[in-house]
This record gives sequence, C-alpha cells and structure tokens, in this order.
Amino acid sequence: MELGLKDKVALVTGAGSQIGFGKAVALALAQEGCDIIVNDLDLDGAKKTAAEVEKLGRKSMAIKADVTKGADWDSMVKEALAKFGRIDILVNNAGGCTPPKPFLEMADKDWDFDIDVNLRSTRNGTKTILPIMIKQKGGKIVNVTSGAGIHGGMFTSGYAAAKAGIIGFSMGVAKEAAPHGININCVSPGVADTGFARNAPPGMIENFPKTLPIGRLTTTQDIANAVVFLVSDASSDIVGQVLVVSGGVSP
Repeated sequence: MELGLKDKVALVTGAGSQIGFGKAVALALAQEGCDIIVNDLDLDGAKKTAAEVEKLGRKSMAIKADVTKGADWDSMVKEALAKFGRIDILVNNAGGCTPPKPFLEMADKDWDFDIDVNLRSTRNGTKTILPIMIKQKGGKIVNVTSGAGIHGGMFTSGYAAAKAGIIGFSMGVAKEAAPHGININCVSPGVADTGFARNAPPGMIENFPKTLPIGRLTTTQDIANAVVFLVSDASSDIVGQVLVVSGGVSP
C-alpha cells in the first residue's frame, strides 16, 4: 500500500530519548520517506536521533526547544521552515509525569508541571503549526495521550487530567481542521519499557505483561507503526479519534 509519505516533512517533539516513542516515530517516518525535525530539550539526544534519520537517507535537523513555551515554538518553526520550507506532519509526543502521589499531597507545582508538559505543549504545537497546514491546504497531527487519560490514573491525577485534556482538545480542534484537509487524532500507548515507565514502582515492568492478553509490553515500534498509519493517506477518513495501542489493556 502506498502511504503517500515520501518527501513529507515531519516535526516530532520529545524525540531525543534513545529508548522513547519519539525516536521510534522519527525513524519509522524516515523509513517511509519523510524528512524529520527532531525536537527535545536534550539537544545531544536529539542530534543522535537526527543522525540515525540521516543514515536512512533522509534529511534531518535537531532543535532544542521548550515545548511548554510559545516563544520557543515560534523560533523552532521559523528555523525549521528556513531549512525545509514546509511542515506536513506534527507529532506532539513530548510529555512527562510528576512522581506518583495521592491527589491531596500534590502541590500546585506538581499540577502545573503535568498540565504544562503534556496539555499545554500539545496546545502550543497545534496552535503554531495549524496555520501553516491551513495555508498548505493539508496536514496531519497526532497527539500522544495515555490510558490514564481514558480510565484515570491512581496517584497520577494531574497527569491523567492533562492526558484527558489532550483527547478533548484533539477531538474539538479536529472538527475545525478537517474542512482544511487536516487530520488530527490521538495515539494512546500501553505500558512500554521507556524512560517514563522505568520510573514506575519496582516490579511493575516485570509483572505487568502477565496481566495482558497479548502477554508482552507495548513496544516503541508498535506506537511508531500506529503514528505512521495515522499520518498516511490510508487514514484520510479518520478524524478526532483515539487509537489505543496497548496489548488489550482493559479498564
């Protein structure tokens, strides 16, 4: 099947971690013919990912930017457009979570962190890139949410609220963007052996697969495959949806 991704330009946030979803997404898109803008606060990590993209024969650039800040988005996009001239795909992957704790023990700074790094960053990216896509008369945006945003997260209420907000935000803006030929959707990953999961309570990563119908953790490649589908021509009729890729996790 022709996915229609050759020579498209994709911006992937939070793609500096060498074991995270963002890097896997960047490389999968590159394998399908995309040039990649790699964003992360960890510039060295972003450069490593960009170098792997270039080994696949595609153009790439690494940009350090704080996605919680609109001004950083403005400067990042200006730099990206100067090199590539367009942005066809945006993957709002950057995120994070404060250490798990009961809601009543969460300080305002914990709440602010969860909202800013997840929901506000997604809003900032969409607000910055959407006008470009409207001018180009087309584009694809994928926002990474979480099962916590669907089912709730015990001891991670701020994170769950932010991820739920991403879903509501995406569904709403997707309806506004669709008439312009722009598809906005979400991917909800299952538990994977990423840097995020490695901060989970001891034993979780080792024992969690036993509870899953599929019998294994979600891989970064599983998520990359889902993103590739959602940004491809094969998903042109999918608008404002959440694709859960979790090995059969139930509420």
